[in-house]
Amino acid sequence: MAQSWRWIPNALTFLRILLVVPFAIALWSMEYRAALVIFFIAAVTDAFDGFLAREFDWRTRVGAIADPLADKALLISAYLMLTLTGVLPHWLFWLVLGRDLIIVGGGLAYHYGIGRFDMQPSLAGKCNTLVQVLVALAIIVLLAGLPMQLWVIDVGIWLVAVSTLASGAHYLWVWGMRAWRAVRT
Repeated sequence: MAQSWRWIPNALTFLRILLVVPFAIALWSMEYRAALVIFFIAAVTDAFDGFLAREFDWRTRVGAIADPLADKALLISAYLMLTLTGVLPHWLFWLVLGRDLIIVGGGLAYHYGIGRFDMQPSLAGKCNTLVQVLVALAIIVLLAGLPMQLWVIDVGIWLVAVSTLASGAHYLWVWGMRAWRAVRT
């Protein structure tokens, strides 16, 4: 019986992917309260699909790949739209995107050049994601006219920059060392 419900976590992940478009449109249109609602729905579906996958062992390879990609698509769209509307500086968006592209490119190079690459978020990567989410959320809350301090934008920019650089350097170091060891043996 429970096996017949195994598709639900992946369906919730794909729903989150579909929410990226209305979320980005809401940010572009400066409809920040609508963007917050969509962001909240995405967060709830993310938590619920993760709970179901763990609790009932409904994990799949597709889910393992699609879930972090859905999260990244939502975050990248937030940073892109906040950049295009002049809220965030361009260099921050390129830093956030560049880190993710380097990690994906490095993962693909490792997978096809050395051996199987399983997506394994590190503690530094998880902290970076948390910082990016909290900063984007705080900025959207501020822009929506809800209670939030004005300094959140300036402090948030530097928190995201430092966190992005640190986690990117960590991934490069860890996977570079793994690749170096794998080639040497």
